[in-house]
Amino acid sequence: MDSEQTDDSNNLGAFIKDQRRLAELSVRRLAEMAGVSNPYLSQIERGLRRPSAEILQQIAKALEISSETLYVQAGILDAERAPEPTDVEAAIRRAAELTSEQKGLLLGIYRSFVSSPETDDSGVVTGVEQTEED
Repeated sequence: MDSEQTDDSNNLGAFIKDQRRLAELSVRRLAEMAGVSNPYLSQIERGLRRPSAEILQQIAKALEISSETLYVQAGILDAERAPEPTDVEAAIRRAAELTSEQKGLLLGIYRSFVSSPETDDSGVVTGVEQTEED
C-alpha cells in the first residue's frame, strides 16, 4: 500500500469514526447495522483496511449518509462529481438535544422534502389538485 492509499484510508477511517460518533453509535452497533464484523470496522476506522465500494455503501446506509460521501472520502469518486453535502443534515446529526430516533425521523422527513419531484422552487406542491374543506 503506497502512502497516498494510506492517507486515503486514514482520512476515510477518521471520517467514518466521526460520523459514527455524531450518530451516537458504538463500533459494535454500527458493525451490526452495516453487516460487517466489529474487528473489520475497527480496522477501517484506524486506517488499517481499505473497504470495497459495497462495504462503503453498507456503512453509508447504516450511518444514514450518502454512499457518494464515503466514496469521495475513500478516493473512489472525484469530489467535483459528488453531490454537495447539506448543512441541514449535518446540523440534525449534531443536535445534542435530539435522540438518535428523533434525528433519524428528521433526516427522513428532510430527505423526502428535498427529493420530492412534485414541488416547485417555492416548495409548493404541484400536480395535485387542492380542494377547499367545508
